[in-house]
Amino acid sequence: MLKFAFWALLAANAVWFAASQGYLGHLTADEHEPQRLSKQIGTEKLVMLTAQQAQETLAAATVAADAPPPPAEEPAPAAPKPVAALICTEVSNLRAADAARFETRLARLDLGARQSRREVAGTDFTSYIVFIPPQASKEAADRKAAELKALDVTNFFIMNADSPMKWAISLGVFKSEAAAQAQLAALNKQGVHSAKVAGRASGTRVAYQFRGIDAATSARIERMAETYAGQETRACK
Repeated sequence: MLKFAFWALLAANAVWFAASQGYLGHLTADEHEPQRLSKQIGTEKLVMLTAQQAQETLAAATVAADAPPPPAEEPAPAAPKPVAALICTEVSNLRAADAARFETRLARLDLGARQSRREVAGTDFTSYIVFIPPQASKEAADRKAAELKALDVTNFFIMNADSPMKWAISLGVFKSEAAAQAQLAALNKQGVHSAKVAGRASGTRVAYQFRGIDAATSARIERMAETYAGQETRACK
């Protein structure tokens, strides 16, 4: 019984202390509305809503909360990288032996169908021939040979190999055009007037075209080709 009285007295003292310190608020009339509201800070920002307005505001907030988030902005597409311009390069006038070495070096570039090869007749004359043009037949060539002998011309032979010069009569082959022309002049003085001088080409030459290659590859090809004498390098279409 004494313990109950002690704890009851202690509790009453605690309540009285809390009330005296204002922890439980003041029980005077001026602490109730609207006097208490007038002592609050920032009351001018408060807006009184009707019941309908409160419901509309709550509905709008609910819709906004349920709305899906706005789609993320897609990054702008990256600008395409510039495409290197493709060109055509031609290397020509290579001798057969040089062409074989050139192709060995080209193999490391792996150009495939972008590379093409063709053979062309040589244009550089390495010798000059004095000759009577081809006759219609062997018999006609023999008759022409007899005419030469009659003019005291003995240094000749009849060309009978299968070629455009078959049944022509050669009157000498010379390294220079000047020497060939001197021989022709001497024959004219002996009465031979049907003879001519023609240059003899140096044989077949090889040409290459490289299409659809970039400038760097073209430069590498040109550096390879420049080591061969007589070669010609140019742009093509």
